[in-house]
Amino acid sequence: MTDTLSPADAPEFPMARAAGCPFDPPPALRALQQEGPLTKVRLWEGRTSWLVTTYAEQRAVLADPRVSADITRPGYPSPAPSSGGSLSFILMDDPEHARQRRMVQAAFTVRRVESMRPAVQKIVDDMIDDMLAGPKPVDLVEAFALPVPSLVICELLGVPYADHDFFQHSSKTIIRRTATPEQRAAAFGGLAQYLDGLVGKKLAEPGDDLLSRVAGRVSAGELTRQEAAQMGVLLLIAGHETTANMIALGTLALLQNPGQLALLRDTDDPKLVAGAVEELLRYLNITHNGRRRVALEDIEIAGQTIRAGEGIIMANDIGNRDPAVFPDPDELDIRRDARRHVAFGFGVHQCLGQPLARMELQVAYSTLYRRVPTLSLATDLDQIPFKHDGAVYGVYELPVTW
Repeated sequence: MTDTLSPADAPEFPMARAAGCPFDPPPALRALQQEGPLTKVRLWEGRTSWLVTTYAEQRAVLADPRVSADITRPGYPSPAPSSGGSLSFILMDDPEHARQRRMVQAAFTVRRVESMRPAVQKIVDDMIDDMLAGPKPVDLVEAFALPVPSLVICELLGVPYADHDFFQHSSKTIIRRTATPEQRAAAFGGLAQYLDGLVGKKLAEPGDDLLSRVAGRVSAGELTRQEAAQMGVLLLIAGHETTANMIALGTLALLQNPGQLALLRDTDDPKLVAGAVEELLRYLNITHNGRRRVALEDIEIAGQTIRAGEGIIMANDIGNRDPAVFPDPDELDIRRDARRHVAFGFGVHQCLGQPLARMELQVAYSTLYRRVPTLSLATDLDQIPFKHDGAVYGVYELPVTW
């Protein structure tokens, strides 16, 4: 497809998943991938953007210094009307992106995260204890998938878990595609104000938590208080929304693949558990708005020229189903080596919190099915409400019993 295609002739950016296939990317994405690595698609406001559908080309673009993640640049392919808020350094370019990222990356090293594993194990066991002691069926999202990562990120940041209803409601509004700009701005503003108040408290009485260390950067003149609050918003939202959806949707996918569930439930091999997490990340890929960039100069990719100022979308869900890299990509196979997936992105903007997400998922998956070996759905698959309206895919509810 040529780069002279008019917006009216370009297909819409595919978002709709097929009925009965809740784990697969939109069929229209697969069709575009089969046509070639790059094509132009029409966005919600009528402009066109380049859509990159194949794994190798996605990684090449994400690693290319000639593309920008700055949402304020003309041509950036926003997934929805702007709210006026910014999710801190993830929507910045180097050197400022790298400067701010370095301020918090020590909290997410593999060594630091592994030191948290016993505490996360206790949280998971406590949640399961409470669930088993209560009535059934139960909504696994409310009883387990959401509180586990929320408790973990609250502990890491130094955010009172008592406020979880407020910040979870706000974060859902911010990432919901169907929210109006006004709703999104109000939610972001309320959450930023809340984090600003917490930064103020940490400035006065610092503790042994990440938000206190961010507040210390304010005292040192390295961050403004507004930047510190925005950083807190990013870490709080990213720290619970994505992992919560992976726990619930991953459980549903395994329940629909009982042979794979049995392999994971019955193993005591940490390598198989870790591999199962990687395969579920590849197979589900819950960030289904694509990773978005804008070209800073002309770029040649797969025989096409992406002009300076044109938007680029990496459809990572279909990239992780590229048969050239992952044979039988629509099969869930926890024994597959799926570590090369792009669920966490690639390049300088690769997800900062991926070691924490991996560890939480390893603990959650391995413990839940071992302790509740007869876990099963308490409703039909077609009755489960999926999050088709959000930037992060998942389920609103997951009724289970045992």
